[in-house]
Amino acid sequence: MPEKYRILDEAAFEKLRDARADGPAALREALANRKRRASLLPEDRRLFFVAADHPARGALGVRDDAMAMADRYDLLDRLALALSRPGVDGVLGTPDIIDDLALLGVLDDKLIVGSMNRGGLRGASFEMDDRFTGYDVDSMVRDGIDFAKTLVRVNLADAGTVSTLEANARAVDDAAAASLPIMLEPFMSEWREGRIVNDLSPDAVINSIAITSGLGNSSGSTWMKLPVVPEMERVMAATTLPTLLLGGEPNGDQEAVYAKWADALALPGVRGLVVGRTLLYPADGDVAAAVDTAASLVHTTS
Repeated sequence: MPEKYRILDEAAFEKLRDARADGPAALREALANRKRRASLLPEDRRLFFVAADHPARGALGVRDDAMAMADRYDLLDRLALALSRPGVDGVLGTPDIIDDLALLGVLDDKLIVGSMNRGGLRGASFEMDDRFTGYDVDSMVRDGIDFAKTLVRVNLADAGTVSTLEANARAVDDAAAASLPIMLEPFMSEWREGRIVNDLSPDAVINSIAITSGLGNSSGSTWMKLPVVPEMERVMAATTLPTLLLGGEPNGDQEAVYAKWADALALPGVRGLVVGRTLLYPADGDVAAAVDTAASLVHTTS
C-alpha cells in the first residue's frame, strides 16, 4: 500500500511481535478487554464486513500479482485502515488474522467473524475435502467472536464433498446451540482442467442455497453469504434466510461492480456485504476510498 495511506507504524508492529513472543496471556487479555457492540445489527439492520481469510487457503493472489497478500504487515495495515472507516461493521478472518488485529487494538466496537474451514487448499488434489482447520464454535465462544463463517462447495462428482457437508452440518448444530450466528457460503463447483471452478449461473446458485439451507438440526442461527449473479431477484426468492453478498474476484470495471452490488442490496432479504480483496487491494491503492464507497452502498447514511 502506498506510504501515504498507512496508519500503522513500526512501533505498533514491534509491540505486536513482543506480545506474540510473550505467549498467549496478552492475546487472551486483548480479546477479553476489547469493547464489544451491544447488538449484532445496527439501527439500519444492515452489515458490512471486510474479509481476509483468503491466505489460510493458499489464495494470496490479487489480479496479476500472485503474492499480493503475502506481506502480513501490509495486509494488517490495509485491514486497520478499512476498520477505521465509518460504516465498517467488522472483519472476517482466520484466528491468526483476528489475533493480530486484537493485539493491535483495532477491534473495539467491531464485529468479528471467525472463518472455520480452510483445509480445502486452492489447487490441492483434496480441495473438495474442505476440512475445518480454523475456528470451531467452542473457541469462538471462548474468544468472544460474534459470528461464524463456513465455505460449502458442493461438487457432485467428488466424494470429498460429503465430508464437507457433514462437517458444515455439525458446525450449524454447534452454532445454533450456542446462539452464534453462522453464515454459510455455498457454491456448486466442478473440476475443470485440474482446478475447482464455481458455477455462478442463477440455477446453480439457487441449487446451492437449497442444499446448504438444509444443513444442521436447526436453521435458527443460519445466514447465507451469496455471490452477486444475474437474476438476483430469482436467487433471493430461494431463501428466507438473512443474506450477505460476497464481493467476488477483484477483476473488471469497479464502477460496474459497485452498480451490481447496489442493485442486489436493494432486494428483500439482503442484509449487507462481505468484501475482501476488491476493497483491500484496489487498483489505485486507495483502500479508504474503496471501503467508503462500499460502506455508502450498505449504510445509506454513512
